[in-house]
Amino acid sequence: MFGKLPLTALRTFESAARLGGFKAASDELAVTPAAVSHQIKRLESQLGLLLFERNRQGVRLSDAGERLYLQVHQGLANLQQSLDDLQPPCDRQQLTLTTTAAFASAWLIPRLGDFHRRHADIQVRVLTGNEVVDLQREHRFDLALRAEFNPDPGLQRLPLLAEHFSVYTPPGWQPSANLPLSLIEVPWASVSGVVIDWARWCALAGCEDWLQRARFHHYDDEHHALQAAAAGYGLVLASNVLVADSVRQGLLQPWRAEVRLPAAQYSAVWLPGREREPALRAFLDWLAVTLGP
Repeated sequence: MFGKLPLTALRTFESAARLGGFKAASDELAVTPAAVSHQIKRLESQLGLLLFERNRQGVRLSDAGERLYLQVHQGLANLQQSLDDLQPPCDRQQLTLTTTAAFASAWLIPRLGDFHRRHADIQVRVLTGNEVVDLQREHRFDLALRAEFNPDPGLQRLPLLAEHFSVYTPPGWQPSANLPLSLIEVPWASVSGVVIDWARWCALAGCEDWLQRARFHHYDDEHHALQAAAAGYGLVLASNVLVADSVRQGLLQPWRAEVRLPAAQYSAVWLPGREREPALRAFLDWLAVTLGP
């Protein structure tokens, strides 16, 4: 039934499509770039279709190649999962997730010890970065914890936290017209184009005069900005998600908490079907308990 399937060519095609080039595929498969090119041409000849568009900069998937890639990648992923399911449980207890460094340090890591105590047999690898990982292509990731503005309909999700931005101060702080006003600035990144800055918050709060008399302190990292605010260097406009532990520890408190700039929805997202994997199922259950009442 499957005797004529060009399995080597399909595996080579999947690698080149996922990694974006023949050289990268040759490194992953431990063959020469010429061998990769030969397998791709063989597959194109069999199908009578061009799967890659060649140019001076390299190669990119054609429309037909994009369609084939999604099917081949999912098929190979299913085969890999079937093989993994046959392994003893002790060989499968590893979970790899991706999230931002800010979310990892401010929310996930302080809570992760509880998961380790409950599931000592599961190793959790946390890889951080600001780029949104394509879970369809990066099969090594089991899960992503991300701020979503436009949810991907091709992924399953567990809603975690609704994000908004408010002003936070050290405990006991009160505004005074006679004292200098220090405001901490940090570039809050948003793929949606939503503006999160002091000018927008001040306009909403009716505090436009702050912008004229304030001294601004600039930080390029959210975690450092929160530390500076807790140390008394100024007020910070911060995410309720990332500041939660600082508030719980009494280091910061919200000021005029009713004035909020809406932002994203934090969610755990994964490829459909992977929730059946024991390690991921345990982690999702733990997240649900952690966020419960």
